[in-house]
Amino acid sequence: MSAPPVLPGRASKDAAKYLLDDEQVVLATRRHWAVLIEPTLRFLPVFLVGGWIFLFDPENGFTSAVGLVIVLGALTYYGLRVGEWWMRHFIVTRRRVLLTSGVIVRTVTLLPLRRITDLTWEETFFGQILGYGSFRFESAGQDQALRHITFMPDAKVVYRAVSALLFASDWGGAATGDDEGNPDPPPPPPRPAAGTTHDTQPLPDRP
Repeated sequence: MSAPPVLPGRASKDAAKYLLDDEQVVLATRRHWAVLIEPTLRFLPVFLVGGWIFLFDPENGFTSAVGLVIVLGALTYYGLRVGEWWMRHFIVTRRRVLLTSGVIVRTVTLLPLRRITDLTWEETFFGQILGYGSFRFESAGQDQALRHITFMPDAKVVYRAVSALLFASDWGGAATGDDEGNPDPPPPPPRPAAGTTHDTQPLPDRP
């Protein structure tokens, strides 16, 4: 069995807080940095415009105040998005899949491996270039909150690790066992056929 992975600081705290004592972590990662491209493109123009308004006429208190509000609003928005990226972790154990998120209010969403009936891995054109993809989990008969996870880094590593847990019996994961990842009990021994005996004592002589 391979050694457990070294977890980042935040993921280590989440694992210690939300996992069972005997639950082994197979994979823990935050989303790819490409998830910050969109909020960065939204932040920069607003930040630059606010800075320009703030510095346009330093003697004008009104325009300086408006520019300062715009700059602080842009910084707050961008700080929350970066903080959410930093705090969110995708954690896979031999029993379940977890997604921890939230900066101020922490949220933990989980899905037992035994509930997963299908796994879809998607890579867009830019995802193939930058090395990220998306997971889509299908579960038995219900719509799970944790069903579509985007911007997963290290595409091949993450996909192979999750696939091994779901479909390889030697991992003791979704392919075998119960909802908690415990292995199936051994089958009962076969019953002896009619007319046979397993008694070790000799049969008495017939008169």
